[in-house]
Amino acid sequence: MTRGTTNPNRLRRVDNWIAVTCRDLLADASDPLVVDLGYGATPITAIELRARLAAAVRPDVRVVGLEIDPARVAAAAPAADPPRLTFARGGFELAGLRPVLVRAFNVLRQYDEAEVAGAWRTMTAGLAPDGVIVEGTCDELGRLASWVLLDASGPRTLTLAARLATLESPAELAERLPKALIHRNVPGEPVHALIRALDDGWRAAAPYATFGPRQRWVRAITALGEAGWPLLDRPSRWRLGELTVAWSAVAPGGPVTARS
Repeated sequence: MTRGTTNPNRLRRVDNWIAVTCRDLLADASDPLVVDLGYGATPITAIELRARLAAAVRPDVRVVGLEIDPARVAAAAPAADPPRLTFARGGFELAGLRPVLVRAFNVLRQYDEAEVAGAWRTMTAGLAPDGVIVEGTCDELGRLASWVLLDASGPRTLTLAARLATLESPAELAERLPKALIHRNVPGEPVHALIRALDDGWRAAAPYATFGPRQRWVRAITALGEAGWPLLDRPSRWRLGELTVAWSAVAPGGPVTARS
């Protein structure tokens, strides 16, 4: 059972990213079923996920909040709005559902790193065809976050996200890396090289702070691209405080190239 920390808007950044990045997947699905795995002590994040996807993608999207604690499922019941929003008991096996998308946030953070691959396999085995999982972690207020997008073939991307108005250094994001990477933030590992390069770019872009933290962040990410990092998003996402790179660039034990 997770600790259950649940604050309104804590997952707003990842929800908005899902609404854009996974729009076509949800829009084309015959059954737009989404699972919020491990929603916590209160159902607010599941309620918000349903509302955001309904407004931004399609109004008939269905969200099922899953928790392994039956007391939490019972407590969430008054917030249900069948069939659009329901709650059930379940874990990585997804309660036998076949969702097109799973959001699993701040769940694997409490597991050992060695258990991550098995949890990923269990979840992907329960997905609908072409389904995806967004698995990650964030701080209590959602100001710092990171997540992995993965499917049946494995992890595809890593996204780092921050509230730029309160960001002092991109190095702060290291504390909120997904479980698969958080213990890999050491010299010699690709994710350490990425965060170091981003932090270096942030410091080098200090003169851009005159124009605001967004411009400083955009300049820092531009420098990453110029150095050869495989950036997968556009400046429109950068201005929101995001950065998405190919998983192959940060995979544990992968090569650390000269660009780093």
